[in-house]
Amino acid sequence: MTEHVLKAPATAAAPPAPKMGRLAMASSIGTTLEWYDFTVYNIMAALVFNAVFFPSFDPLTGTILAFSTYAVGYISRPLGGVVFGHLGDRLGRRFVLVATLVIMGVSTGLMGLLPTYATWGIWAPVALVALRFVQGVALGGEWAGAVLLSMEHGKPNERGRNASFTQIGPSFGTLIGTGFIAAVSAWLSPEDFMAWGWRIPFISSVALVLFGLWLRSGVEETPVFLEMEEKKATAKTPVKEVFTQHWRRLLVAGGSRIGSDVLYALVVVFTLTYVTTVLHLSRPLALTATMIGAACNAIAVPYFGSLSDRIGRKPVYIAGALLGIVWAFVFFVLMNSAQPIAICAAVVVGLIIHAIMYGPQAAFVTEQFPGRVRYAGSSLAYTLAGILGGGFAPLIIASLYKSWGTTVAVSLYVTVALCITLVALFIARETAKKPLEA
Repeated sequence: MTEHVLKAPATAAAPPAPKMGRLAMASSIGTTLEWYDFTVYNIMAALVFNAVFFPSFDPLTGTILAFSTYAVGYISRPLGGVVFGHLGDRLGRRFVLVATLVIMGVSTGLMGLLPTYATWGIWAPVALVALRFVQGVALGGEWAGAVLLSMEHGKPNERGRNASFTQIGPSFGTLIGTGFIAAVSAWLSPEDFMAWGWRIPFISSVALVLFGLWLRSGVEETPVFLEMEEKKATAKTPVKEVFTQHWRRLLVAGGSRIGSDVLYALVVVFTLTYVTTVLHLSRPLALTATMIGAACNAIAVPYFGSLSDRIGRKPVYIAGALLGIVWAFVFFVLMNSAQPIAICAAVVVGLIIHAIMYGPQAAFVTEQFPGRVRYAGSSLAYTLAGILGGGFAPLIIASLYKSWGTTVAVSLYVTVALCITLVALFIARETAKKPLEA
């Protein structure tokens, strides 16, 4: 079967610099908001929810239960991938991006208004899980559209860099969320923070939603989708087409994501629990290490995305996975020293290694699929892998440590996840210097 190449109009292939600047911001604002929301939830799950929503258990068990609700946000992502993936390939990238932004912001704001277990009983954690589910649905539909918004507008030889704009969002979101919580923690007493201060970061997400809607209101539909629409080449049932005709590509794209998600869960999510609960060190130390690491990650992601344009997606990605395997063990050596500088180094280097994979990842995943099902295929790869990778990773990591009482079990789990990514990468075709398929 002959592959068709979809050629975007010349004006779309070389957009003026200001246009690409706005596209970069519009592409990254959604993932910034969503990872701000996810970061706030992650930190509260590690530090607050075990007492506020699961007060009848010991601290580590309560944290495990809180991380179980965290996993719900990943389990629901495929639903978002299916629904919004279909709409993104049928109605356009821009339409979906506005809807997912609003849904994510509203669900997070409502979390900040929830009654606690002491007030509402069992309905408090039930409502928390329900809102977490909605969060996951929105994120499941957001990621692919945000990537395609910048990638399909940009130059063919800059797809790695342009797609990485979306990947910066998680670092910015993590940085803003962590910094905001650190500021609120410093401003309030520990008692006030536990009583009501934890609500402030959730409610404040409304400001990011409004900014994101303003940004995206000025961005037009991608030329790739407009050309498909003009030629009536859009897929009628894109999700079905992905599963029946492109399932091998789905497995490769999804498998490539698992290792980076698990490494991220170790370095960012579990660090908070490990530093405060196991090492009995201060919360500000854990938050500071995470903020510095997130800032370095944000700088490194576009660099490695651009590097993949020059030398290929696979070489960069494979290097990151191999380094991640080594760091899964070195990480705990530095952590167990209980020295602030060593702990910061463990997180910073871990997040730079994550950036080596994360930089080329967005372009690599979306380039696996032809244009008519690119939104659906990318969304499904992203969301299904998210369940196996990031969704259960904090729960598995905390449970492994609780059961075995050693970090070796945790490091081996991270290694297995990264090996799955390596297998997918070795099987995959290189896409960096090839035109996009129609």
